[in-house]
This record gives sequence, C-alpha cells and structure tokens, in this order.
Amino acid sequence: MKALKIFIVQALLILPAAMTAQEADTIPSAKVITNAQMLGVGGVNILDTYLSPEKYTGMEVRYISHTIRRREGARWSRMLVHQGSFAYADNRSGNGNEISGMYTFTYGVHYNWDLMGGKLNIMAGGQADIDLGFLYNTRNGNNPAQARLALNISPSAAAAYRFRLGKVPLKARYEVSAPLFGVMFSPNYGQSYYEIFSRGNYDHNVVPTTIATTPSLRQMLTLDFTLGKTTLRVGYLGDFRQAKVNNLKYHTYSNMFLIGFVRTFKLTHIIP
Repeated sequence: MKALKIFIVQALLILPAAMTAQEADTIPSAKVITNAQMLGVGGVNILDTYLSPEKYTGMEVRYISHTIRRREGARWSRMLVHQGSFAYADNRSGNGNEISGMYTFTYGVHYNWDLMGGKLNIMAGGQADIDLGFLYNTRNGNNPAQARLALNISPSAAAAYRFRLGKVPLKARYEVSAPLFGVMFSPNYGQSYYEIFSRGNYDHNVVPTTIATTPSLRQMLTLDFTLGKTTLRVGYLGDFRQAKVNNLKYHTYSNMFLIGFVRTFKLTHIIP
C-alpha cells in the first residue's frame, strides 16, 4: 500500500513535466489547409471530328479533390486540384457510343484579399493544368480511339463569402479559370496513330495553343454548410473545353451537380 502511494505521488510529479516536454516538442504549423472531396454527376456533350463528325451526349461522373494551403496572415495561397472523370455518351441515332476518361491535375498560386472583417475573401492569380485521358468510339474499326494530352496556363480567380442564415453558418464560393496558352497533342487531319508511333511520321502533332485556338472556361459555384460536426458542400460545375487544331475540332461540355464534404485543419510538427 505504501509502495502504491509513493508511485502515485511520483506519477503526479512527473506528469506535468512530461506534458510540458510534449508541448515543447510539438510545434503547431501556421499553415491552414482546406480540403474538399466532391463527387459530380451531370450531362456531357462530346465532339471529336478525328473520330466522328457527330456530337455525342450522355452522362459524366467526376471525382474532385480540391485543396487550398495558406499560412495564417499570409497573402499568397497555393491550390492543388485532382480530378478524375468518366463519361458515356450516345449519338443522335443511338447506334454509336463514345467512352471517355480523363485525369486533370491543377496547381495554382493566388494572391488573397481579406475584406469585411474576414467575411469576404478574393483570390486572383494563375494556374497550370495537365490533362491526360482518352476517348473511345465503339463504331470505328480504324482509329477507334483518341489520346488526350495537354498542358495549359490559365489566369484564375475566386471569391468566398461567409454569412449566416438564421443561426446556420454558410459559405458561398465562386471559382473561374480560362486557359490563355499551352500545348496539346493532336494527330493531323487524316493521319493515323500507326503513322505517328509505328512509322514515326511526325506532322505537327505537338501543337502550341492560345486562347484563340482553345477558347475554354471552367467555373464552379459551391455552398458550404455544417451538419453536426461535418461541413458539407453542394454546388455546380461548368467545364467547357474546346479546341480547333490541325483541321480538327474538339469539345467537351460538362454541366454537373456537386456534393461532398470539407475539412479545414492545421499541420502539427513533432520534434523527435
């Protein structure tokens, strides 16, 4: 019994010191990370005249991981976005289908203005987008598929406003970007993939692009609200991409409903 009392007293003496040491070895980061995981579902309109002169319409499903990193009190922030999409579309006659898959990575840097006591945040800057994907036409025997590979540099901007509806805290956010210039892969009119890759016949297949040849727009409007301890997000995504290169026309128009959840947290560095 005496030994137990001595152990308890020693433990009570050591515990504050251990807690102090742990606090000293844990350095909270000033970096605030906001991550949104979203799923989008909606309609898509696809045209690729290399595969078919017909427009194909159908459904698209898209996963989006949207992250913003910013240090407390800093003006600059970084944005990282991963998108993966799958689409299935039919032609007007209903006798042909196209299947599309695309992965897009976006890295952006923005300058921030915090206004109205922090309720309004405005971001402006630029971003780089890398697209990698495919389009497959079920009707074609020759050249049934098309590769998608592009790099775009885009000016971009966003605005977020925090407000309350009764006692419910809400945040509305709008984001927009449009490619200014870049480079993309495209076969030339009448050129087969066999000629490009097996015979090595290059014919202007790496094409510099500008806003004149790839007039495109991406916009996203979202609303965040809290349910219990979870922040949910609903919104709209309009992704309108088009290009006219090598005497070929491409477009993919997507209108999607978004739903997901949002997390905001800080990193903690532990000194070993």
